[in-house]
Amino acid sequence: MAAALDTQAGPGPASDAGDLYQCLRAAWSRVLERRAPQLLDATQQDGAQWHRDHYGDHLQASTIWFHLQQVLNEVQTLRSLRQEATNGKLHGFAEVVADCPEDQRAAMKRLLQDGRLSVGPTITAHPTEAKRVTVMEIHRRIYALLCCADDTARLAEVSTSLEMEIDLLWLTGELRMERPSLAAEVEWGLQFYDASLFDAVPRLFQRYRTAVRSAFGAEVDDHCCLRFHSWIGGDRDGNPNVTAEVTRQALARSREMVLNAYVRALEKIVPRLSISTKIVPLPADHLQALERIVDQRSTDAESCKQRNPNEVFRQAGFAIRDAVAAGRYAHISDFLADLSVLENALNAIGATALAGQLIRPLRWQATTFGFRGHTLDIRQNSDVVTRTLQAVWAAVDASPEPLGSAWSERLQREVRQETLPTLDGLELSEEASELLALLALVRDVHEGSDPDAIGPFVLSMTRSADDLLAVLLLARYVGFDAHQPSLRVVPLFETIEDLQAAPVILRDVLAVPIAARSMKSSGGRIEIMLGYSDSNKDGGFLCSSWSLDRAQRAITRTLAQQGATPVFFHGRGGSVSRGGAPTDRAIAAQPCGTLNGALRLTEQGEVVTAKYANADTAVTQLELLASSVLRHSASPPFETVDPEGEDVMETLSSLSQTAYQNLLRHPGFLDYFNQASPVNELALLKIGSRPARRFGAASLSDLRAIPWVFAWSQNRHMISSWYGFGQAIQDFRRVRGSVGDAALERISRKLPLFQLCLDEIEKSLMLVRLDIAELYARLVSDRAMAEDVFGRIRDEYNRSVDAIETLTGAPLGTRFPNAADRIHRHEDTLRAAHHAQVALLKDVRASDAQTARIRLMQSMNCISAGLGWTG
Repeated sequence: MAAALDTQAGPGPASDAGDLYQCLRAAWSRVLERRAPQLLDATQQDGAQWHRDHYGDHLQASTIWFHLQQVLNEVQTLRSLRQEATNGKLHGFAEVVADCPEDQRAAMKRLLQDGRLSVGPTITAHPTEAKRVTVMEIHRRIYALLCCADDTARLAEVSTSLEMEIDLLWLTGELRMERPSLAAEVEWGLQFYDASLFDAVPRLFQRYRTAVRSAFGAEVDDHCCLRFHSWIGGDRDGNPNVTAEVTRQALARSREMVLNAYVRALEKIVPRLSISTKIVPLPADHLQALERIVDQRSTDAESCKQRNPNEVFRQAGFAIRDAVAAGRYAHISDFLADLSVLENALNAIGATALAGQLIRPLRWQATTFGFRGHTLDIRQNSDVVTRTLQAVWAAVDASPEPLGSAWSERLQREVRQETLPTLDGLELSEEASELLALLALVRDVHEGSDPDAIGPFVLSMTRSADDLLAVLLLARYVGFDAHQPSLRVVPLFETIEDLQAAPVILRDVLAVPIAARSMKSSGGRIEIMLGYSDSNKDGGFLCSSWSLDRAQRAITRTLAQQGATPVFFHGRGGSVSRGGAPTDRAIAAQPCGTLNGALRLTEQGEVVTAKYANADTAVTQLELLASSVLRHSASPPFETVDPEGEDVMETLSSLSQTAYQNLLRHPGFLDYFNQASPVNELALLKIGSRPARRFGAASLSDLRAIPWVFAWSQNRHMISSWYGFGQAIQDFRRVRGSVGDAALERISRKLPLFQLCLDEIEKSLMLVRLDIAELYARLVSDRAMAEDVFGRIRDEYNRSVDAIETLTGAPLGTRFPNAADRIHRHEDTLRAAHHAQVALLKDVRASDAQTARIRLMQSMNCISAGLGWTG
């Protein structure tokens, strides 16, 4: 039976890993015996293809098994880390402060003392998570069962429970049959807080506190700076369903979620504060402070005191709990002050363990999550902003031609004016009215009790200073202050061209006083977002990587001339094509001097699940992120790439971009892409609330990066993560000869960015399967064109493999044995799933039968699970 779905053996030789694997596989096999006995039929044991009549069962069984292995890998990784810690190997903060060179310790200490360490994971609703919340909850229970199975006897005990949960996976089904609503997406994002993040944050802070105090003493603050952001309910770029009302509801729901979490925590804490002042007298100042809490936070202070006489800690705790539940705290600072009173009073009577284990974790959680859970960012496309301003001007008097000289002159003039025309009574388009309503909501929130509930306005596809000024002018129209606007506009530079233009755009916009005031936060920091996905789709992987590196250095220099410092916000996805890479390696490869202690990044789709579904993994991932930023920021100040490295990377980037764009511009390429991949059928897979294309267009320029990457991974071409590299290396070596070879060898050893590119390109090439890719190519109706395009891809693949093996001195895949083992274990099952998908694509395109549509969705889900990402 097993051979029909996954012919390879399990994890490595470690006995506990092998035992867990065998237990999990046995439970899965028993479920198959009960739910799909036909899979046991010897006639189905083809090893390459499945019988058409049983596609559904094969795909469901395979998808479940792929996900079970991911859960098992998560458990084994954490066990390995714990074992290494037991053996004295340091990780995270402890490792970073211990390994910090002596000449960098002063810089690290200053960074920590000044509070400049700041990391901001941003949870997004990008449609790259195919698993339903219900399925994720089952996975969490399986994870918990595997975590507690630490010996043979316990493993036998959990076996039945594992089988039950796997059976429930089968009976539940992993596919969404309906596209998730925006409310469902909001709930999907919020469930990570209850499931793991609330628990992870105090553990993270404790690790930070232990590490920095051992290195620098108590003079350094006792918590690291961490703030979660979200785009779910705030990101309307390409999703017209995200309205101001949706944003309002998302804000209310996240506030409700976090208040409920505090109430639950206090209900566990307060009964344990059974400290009698008859036994341990309290110093007068602490007693009075606790009594003030009871008097100020209780609606009935006397009843509160009578309920627990002589137990003023309990009285104060119940008063705090009731005030949180009723929403009576006006500001999070008031809640934090009351928690500090409790903590200080416990310390005053020597109950430091109670203070440290009960109150301090809650205080750290409140510091991080506030009364909002996360800061909700707003994102909109510059084209929508331009159309809105055009509609406003046309309604007021007349609008000049967008983005022309008259447009720019009027924009520059009006944004500086003290007063602007009123918009009351004007008839505007629905799109324009909606954007103005959103800006009015942002204004109201910023003027309320929790201005941090809404974060910056991220302007996607920022192409000019006028794009940014247009947002500020619209904000002025709805009542934002002309002198000190609270709206912070963050440019998002996405294409290669826009990344190159970013320094000039920033220089021009900062010359306008209102823009400079809007964009600069305390300490002269200016947030800049960088897009990995569109720059990759625009120029290919190597060109995108170098363009992003070069842009960061140029932006840093430009802002330094303005007395400002950048905070880079990296719009990374899960796959290599969208910036995905090991966290520590990706941060280490950032240009020196560009972090300055602060970093934001998007956590998208299946990446959120992989990192934050379970508390143990969440705290490990958050520590890796924060400690890597700390390590990099303490490095020597800004320096340029050495001239030789700069020259080599610039040349390779240009050569690879040319090769990549030659493919995209090749006659028939768009038809090849549409027919040789399931990109048009992606809409069947209900994994997100927004459309696959930005504005309903059918060109490559309008196609979102997610389906672009998704399609090339489903058909195993993977061109978005390697195409152009082989041609670039070949041309470089041909022109520069032995001198070029020596230069390539040197940057392979010295340049972290190039090393990272080599590694990620190699791992991507390991996933390419040309024989499977050719199956998809045969779906193209124009056979001559298909053979031409596929031949170009095949030739570039061979060149890229040769380049990797030449530069690394090792056969493809041998440097990454764990990844190679995982790919090998999944090989037969994925191959069968691809054969099924090609057959199903033919069926759906011929007749669009409902059963074939469902099976096709299952195949997409299965292949995504086997590869580890959708896009």
